[in-house]
Amino acid sequence: MSQATKRKHVVKEVLGDYEPPSEKQQIVRVLGTPGNNLHEVETSQGERFLVSMPTKFRKNIWIKRGDFLIVDPIKEGEKVKAEINSILYKEHIKQLQKEALWPSSFTDPATASPKSNPKESSNQGSEEESKSDSEDDSDLFVNTNRRNYEYSESEEESEKEEEEEEGGEV
Repeated sequence: MSQATKRKHVVKEVLGDYEPPSEKQQIVRVLGTPGNNLHEVETSQGERFLVSMPTKFRKNIWIKRGDFLIVDPIKEGEKVKAEINSILYKEHIKQLQKEALWPSSFTDPATASPKSNPKESSNQGSEEESKSDSEDDSDLFVNTNRRNYEYSESEEESEKEEEEEEGGEV
């Protein structure tokens, strides 16, 4: 089987239908990637350990910080305690929440649907209510490797700049 055909089948398997986690499997969140196809993860109870990526996923599927995985435990591992079984995408997470299999400790504004978050629904203004669902930006990719900076200018600073501009033109 060629590399391209193999990649096509692996991607189809990952993006296709998923199976809910069995009793032995766990849902974990990726914290980082130290290298050598290892990923540092955290369980819903807060336990941290390393998981390995199977060879079929290597160079075909990319995992980043904040993604959710289903992992199979490894009995003989001291540091590496599990192996990745599948990668959970938004559709998979929504399905797990409907089936009540999603850990409550992982439910936060990034993974919860907007209708289920009471804080967000109480803070919505009339402007947000008038927007259509097509303008919802929640599906857009957010680069988690960059910090978000919010720049705001106080009124005093803007008044001083205007006075300097007016005074300098005379």
